[in-house]
Amino acid sequence: MRQPVISFEFFPPKTDEGDRTLLQKTIPALKELRPDYCSVTYGAGGSTREKTLMIVDRIQREHHLTAMSHLTCVGSTKEQLRAVLLEARALGIKNILALRGDPPGGDAEFTKTEGGFEFSYQLVAFIKEMGGFCIGTAGFPEGHIACKEGREVDWDRLKAKIDCGADFVLTQLFFSNADFFRFLDHLTKRGVTVPVCPGIIPILTASQIKRFTALCGAALPAALLASLDQYVDNDEACGEFGIEYATQQCEELLRHGVPGLHFYTLNKARSTTHVLRNLGLAGS
Repeated sequence: MRQPVISFEFFPPKTDEGDRTLLQKTIPALKELRPDYCSVTYGAGGSTREKTLMIVDRIQREHHLTAMSHLTCVGSTKEQLRAVLLEARALGIKNILALRGDPPGGDAEFTKTEGGFEFSYQLVAFIKEMGGFCIGTAGFPEGHIACKEGREVDWDRLKAKIDCGADFVLTQLFFSNADFFRFLDHLTKRGVTVPVCPGIIPILTASQIKRFTALCGAALPAALLASLDQYVDNDEACGEFGIEYATQQCEELLRHGVPGLHFYTLNKARSTTHVLRNLGLAGS
Protein backbone atom coordinates (compact mmCIF):
# COMPACT_ATOMS: atom_id res chain seq x y z
CA MET A 1 0.00 0.00 0.00
CA ARG A 2 1.34 3.43 -0.97
CA GLN A 3 2.33 5.59 1.97
CA PRO A 4 0.83 9.10 2.03
CA VAL A 5 3.17 12.05 1.54
CA ILE A 6 3.64 13.77 4.91
CA SER A 7 4.63 17.44 5.07
CA PHE A 8 5.00 20.08 7.76
CA GLU A 9 4.56 23.84 7.50
CA PHE A 10 6.54 26.37 9.55
CA PHE A 11 6.55 30.16 9.73
CA PRO A 12 9.64 32.38 10.13
CA PRO A 13 9.93 33.33 13.81
CA LYS A 14 10.16 37.01 14.76
CA THR A 15 13.10 36.64 17.15
CA ASP A 16 16.54 35.04 17.19
CA GLU A 17 15.40 32.86 20.08
CA GLY A 18 12.45 31.72 17.97
CA ASP A 19 14.85 30.85 15.15
CA ARG A 20 16.97 28.74 17.50
CA THR A 21 13.94 26.93 18.91
CA LEU A 22 12.60 26.13 15.45
CA LEU A 23 15.90 25.02 13.93
CA GLN A 24 17.46 23.33 16.94
CA LYS A 25 14.45 21.81 18.73
CA THR A 26 11.19 21.72 16.75
CA ILE A 27 12.55 20.61 13.37
CA PRO A 28 14.89 17.95 14.85
CA ALA A 29 11.94 16.55 16.83
CA LEU A 30 9.68 16.44 13.77
CA LYS A 31 12.49 15.06 11.60
CA GLU A 32 12.19 11.87 13.65
CA LEU A 33 8.80 11.35 11.98
CA ARG A 34 10.54 11.16 8.59
CA PRO A 35 8.45 13.73 6.70
CA ASP A 36 8.70 13.88 2.92
CA TYR A 37 9.22 17.65 2.96
CA CYS A 38 8.72 20.87 4.92
CA SER A 39 7.44 24.27 3.81
CA VAL A 40 8.11 27.77 5.13
CA THR A 41 5.66 30.65 4.82
CA TYR A 42 6.47 34.05 3.34
CA GLY A 43 4.81 36.43 5.81
CA ALA A 44 1.99 38.90 5.21
CA GLY A 45 2.98 41.39 2.56
CA GLY A 46 6.01 39.29 1.63
CA SER A 47 7.65 40.60 4.78
CA THR A 48 9.96 37.67 5.47
CA ARG A 49 11.66 37.09 2.11
CA GLU A 50 15.24 36.78 3.36
CA LYS A 51 14.29 34.84 6.47
CA THR A 52 12.08 32.42 4.55
CA LEU A 53 14.88 31.54 2.15
CA MET A 54 17.37 31.32 5.03
CA ILE A 55 15.21 28.84 6.93
CA VAL A 56 14.47 26.73 3.84
CA ASP A 57 18.18 26.67 3.03
CA ARG A 58 19.12 25.63 6.58
CA ILE A 59 16.44 22.92 6.69
CA GLN A 60 17.94 21.44 3.54
CA ARG A 61 21.63 21.87 4.42
CA GLU A 62 21.59 21.19 8.17
CA HIS A 63 18.70 18.77 8.52
CA HIS A 64 18.86 17.15 5.08
CA LEU A 65 15.13 17.49 4.53
CA THR A 66 13.55 18.58 1.27
CA ALA A 67 12.03 22.02 1.81
CA MET A 68 9.73 24.39 -0.06
CA SER A 69 9.59 28.17 0.02
CA HIS A 70 6.30 30.03 -0.18
CA LEU A 71 6.25 32.97 -2.59
CA THR A 72 3.54 35.63 -2.86
CA CYS A 73 2.57 38.39 -5.27
CA VAL A 74 2.24 40.97 -2.49
CA GLY A 75 4.49 44.02 -2.60
CA SER A 76 6.73 42.76 -5.41
CA THR A 77 7.30 43.57 -9.05
CA LYS A 78 7.96 40.82 -11.59
CA GLU A 79 11.67 41.62 -11.49
CA GLN A 80 11.76 41.42 -7.70
CA LEU A 81 10.01 38.06 -7.86
CA ARG A 82 12.50 36.92 -10.49
CA ALA A 83 15.33 37.93 -8.14
CA VAL A 84 13.84 35.86 -5.30
CA LEU A 85 13.52 32.84 -7.58
CA LEU A 86 17.07 33.22 -8.83
CA GLU A 87 18.29 33.44 -5.23
CA ALA A 88 16.28 30.34 -4.36
CA ARG A 89 17.74 28.50 -7.34
CA ALA A 90 21.28 29.49 -6.29
CA LEU A 91 20.58 28.00 -2.83
CA GLY A 92 19.39 24.73 -4.34
CA ILE A 93 15.73 25.38 -3.49
CA LYS A 94 13.63 23.61 -6.12
CA ASN A 95 10.14 23.74 -4.63
CA ILE A 96 7.92 26.84 -4.57
CA LEU A 97 4.38 27.31 -3.25
CA ALA A 98 2.95 30.10 -5.42
CA LEU A 99 0.34 32.24 -3.66
CA ARG A 100 -1.38 35.57 -4.12
CA GLY A 101 -0.64 36.25 -0.48
CA ASP A 102 -2.18 38.27 2.33
CA PRO A 103 -1.97 42.07 2.32
CA PRO A 104 0.27 43.74 4.91
CA GLY A 105 -1.15 44.03 8.43
CA GLY A 106 -3.92 46.59 8.66
CA ASP A 107 -4.85 46.46 4.97
CA ALA A 108 -8.28 44.96 4.38
CA GLU A 109 -7.89 44.19 0.69
CA PHE A 110 -5.17 43.02 -1.65
CA THR A 111 -3.72 45.75 -3.87
CA LYS A 112 -1.70 44.88 -6.95
CA THR A 113 1.86 46.22 -6.97
CA GLU A 114 2.66 48.27 -10.07
CA GLY A 115 4.70 46.01 -12.31
CA GLY A 116 3.66 42.93 -10.36
CA PHE A 117 0.88 40.35 -10.43
CA GLU A 118 -2.71 40.56 -9.28
CA PHE A 119 -3.54 36.86 -9.26
CA SER A 120 -1.68 33.72 -8.25
CA TYR A 121 -2.26 32.01 -11.61
CA GLN A 122 -0.02 34.71 -13.11
CA LEU A 123 2.71 33.88 -10.60
CA VAL A 124 2.35 30.15 -11.34
CA ALA A 125 2.77 30.82 -15.07
CA PHE A 126 5.77 33.10 -14.39
CA ILE A 127 7.56 30.45 -12.33
CA LYS A 128 6.72 27.79 -14.90
CA GLU A 129 8.24 29.93 -17.64
CA MET A 130 11.45 30.32 -15.63
CA GLY A 131 11.71 26.54 -15.40
CA GLY A 132 13.48 24.29 -12.93
CA PHE A 133 10.96 24.46 -10.08
CA CYS A 134 8.26 22.13 -8.76
CA ILE A 135 5.28 24.43 -8.26
CA GLY A 136 2.57 24.06 -5.66
CA THR A 137 -0.51 26.22 -5.23
CA ALA A 138 -3.27 26.66 -2.65
CA GLY A 139 -6.80 25.31 -2.74
CA PHE A 140 -9.75 26.29 -0.56
CA PRO A 141 -12.29 23.56 0.23
CA GLU A 142 -14.78 26.17 1.44
CA GLY A 143 -13.88 28.74 -1.23
CA HIS A 144 -11.44 31.64 -0.79
CA ILE A 145 -12.62 34.25 1.69
CA ALA A 146 -12.10 36.98 -0.95
CA CYS A 147 -14.12 35.21 -3.66
CA LYS A 148 -17.60 36.72 -3.53
CA GLU A 149 -18.91 34.76 -6.54
CA GLY A 150 -19.16 31.48 -4.62
CA ARG A 151 -16.95 28.49 -3.92
CA GLU A 152 -17.49 26.79 -7.31
CA VAL A 153 -16.11 29.87 -9.05
CA ASP A 154 -13.09 29.78 -6.75
CA TRP A 155 -12.59 26.07 -7.48
CA ASP A 156 -12.71 26.72 -11.22
CA ARG A 157 -10.02 29.37 -10.74
CA LEU A 158 -7.91 26.72 -9.01
CA LYS A 159 -8.34 24.54 -12.09
CA ALA A 160 -7.01 27.48 -14.14
CA LYS A 161 -3.98 27.76 -11.82
CA ILE A 162 -3.25 24.09 -12.34
CA ASP A 163 -3.55 24.54 -16.10
CA CYS A 164 -0.96 27.34 -15.86
CA GLY A 165 1.61 24.90 -14.48
CA ALA A 166 0.96 24.00 -10.84
CA ASP A 167 2.17 20.48 -10.06
CA PHE A 168 0.18 19.93 -6.86
CA VAL A 169 -2.32 21.56 -4.50
CA LEU A 170 -2.15 22.10 -0.72
CA THR A 171 -5.42 23.10 0.88
CA GLN A 172 -6.31 25.69 3.44
CA LEU A 173 -7.12 24.23 6.85
CA PHE A 174 -10.65 22.88 7.27
CA PHE A 175 -12.57 20.91 9.88
CA SER A 176 -15.38 19.25 7.91
CA ASN A 177 -14.15 16.51 5.61
CA ALA A 178 -17.41 16.79 3.69
CA ASP A 179 -16.20 20.18 2.44
CA PHE A 180 -12.94 18.64 1.21
CA PHE A 181 -14.70 15.74 -0.54
CA ARG A 182 -17.11 18.14 -2.28
CA PHE A 183 -14.16 20.29 -3.38
CA LEU A 184 -12.19 17.28 -4.64
CA ASP A 185 -15.18 15.89 -6.51
CA HIS A 186 -15.62 19.23 -8.30
CA LEU A 187 -11.97 19.30 -9.35
CA THR A 188 -12.00 15.67 -10.48
CA LYS A 189 -15.03 16.32 -12.68
CA ARG A 190 -13.11 19.24 -14.23
CA GLY A 191 -10.29 16.88 -15.17
CA VAL A 192 -7.80 17.74 -12.40
CA THR A 193 -5.27 14.92 -11.97
CA VAL A 194 -2.48 16.56 -9.92
CA PRO A 195 -2.22 15.57 -6.23
CA VAL A 196 -4.55 17.51 -3.92
CA CYS A 197 -3.33 17.26 -0.31
CA PRO A 198 -5.54 18.33 2.61
CA GLY A 199 -4.14 20.84 5.10
CA ILE A 200 -4.62 19.80 8.73
CA ILE A 201 -4.19 21.90 11.87
CA PRO A 202 -4.33 20.16 15.26
CA ILE A 203 -6.20 22.62 17.50
CA LEU A 204 -4.09 23.97 20.36
CA THR A 205 -6.45 26.41 22.10
CA ALA A 206 -10.05 27.48 21.57
CA SER A 207 -9.25 31.20 21.36
CA GLN A 208 -6.42 30.69 18.88
CA ILE A 209 -8.39 28.54 16.43
CA LYS A 210 -11.36 30.93 16.53
CA ARG A 211 -8.98 33.76 15.64
CA PHE A 212 -7.36 31.76 12.82
CA THR A 213 -10.64 30.70 11.25
CA ALA A 214 -12.00 34.25 11.39
CA LEU A 215 -8.95 35.41 9.42
CA CYS A 216 -8.95 32.68 6.76
CA GLY A 217 -12.67 32.07 6.39
CA ALA A 218 -12.67 28.41 7.45
CA ALA A 219 -15.81 27.27 9.28
CA LEU A 220 -15.94 25.65 12.70
CA PRO A 221 -18.83 23.11 12.59
CA ALA A 222 -21.43 23.51 15.32
CA ALA A 223 -20.47 20.27 17.07
CA LEU A 224 -16.82 21.27 17.09
CA LEU A 225 -17.65 24.72 18.45
CA ALA A 226 -19.70 23.15 21.24
CA SER A 227 -16.74 20.96 22.18
CA LEU A 228 -14.32 23.88 22.10
CA ASP A 229 -16.55 25.86 24.46
CA GLN A 230 -15.84 23.21 27.09
CA TYR A 231 -12.11 23.96 26.90
CA VAL A 232 -12.09 27.75 26.90
CA ASP A 233 -10.23 27.86 30.22
CA ASN A 234 -8.21 24.67 29.82
CA ASP A 235 -5.60 24.88 27.06
CA GLU A 236 -4.01 21.55 27.97
CA ALA A 237 -7.29 19.66 27.64
CA CYS A 238 -8.05 21.57 24.44
CA GLY A 239 -4.72 20.45 23.00
CA GLU A 240 -5.55 16.81 23.79
CA PHE A 241 -8.97 17.24 22.18
CA GLY A 242 -7.29 18.81 19.13
CA ILE A 243 -5.01 15.78 18.72
CA GLU A 244 -7.98 13.42 18.84
CA TYR A 245 -10.07 15.50 16.43
CA ALA A 246 -7.21 15.79 13.91
CA THR A 247 -6.52 12.05 14.20
CA GLN A 248 -10.13 11.17 13.37
CA GLN A 249 -10.18 13.70 10.55
CA CYS A 250 -6.99 12.22 9.04
CA GLU A 251 -8.21 8.64 9.43
CA GLU A 252 -11.27 9.39 7.29
CA LEU A 253 -9.24 11.30 4.70
CA LEU A 254 -6.77 8.42 4.40
CA ARG A 255 -9.61 5.91 3.98
CA HIS A 256 -10.72 8.00 1.02
CA GLY A 257 -7.26 7.74 -0.53
CA VAL A 258 -5.83 11.25 -0.17
CA PRO A 259 -2.26 11.38 -1.54
CA GLY A 260 -0.84 13.08 1.54
CA LEU A 261 -1.38 15.14 4.68
CA HIS A 262 0.03 18.65 5.15
CA PHE A 263 0.27 19.72 8.79
CA TYR A 264 0.15 23.34 9.93
CA THR A 265 2.48 22.86 12.90
CA LEU A 266 2.50 26.43 14.27
CA ASN A 267 6.22 25.77 14.86
CA LYS A 268 5.42 23.18 17.52
CA ALA A 269 6.15 19.46 17.45
CA ARG A 270 3.94 17.84 20.08
CA SER A 271 0.46 17.72 18.53
CA THR A 272 1.62 16.78 15.04
CA THR A 273 3.83 14.05 16.51
CA HIS A 274 0.94 12.55 18.46
CA VAL A 275 -1.42 12.63 15.48
CA LEU A 276 1.07 10.82 13.25
CA ARG A 277 1.78 8.26 15.97
CA ASN A 278 -1.96 7.66 16.32
CA LEU A 279 -2.12 7.09 12.56
CA GLY A 280 0.86 4.73 12.54
CA LEU A 281 2.72 7.17 10.29
CA ALA A 282 5.44 8.37 12.64
CA GLY A 283 8.33 6.98 10.58
CA SER A 284 10.64 4.20 11.62
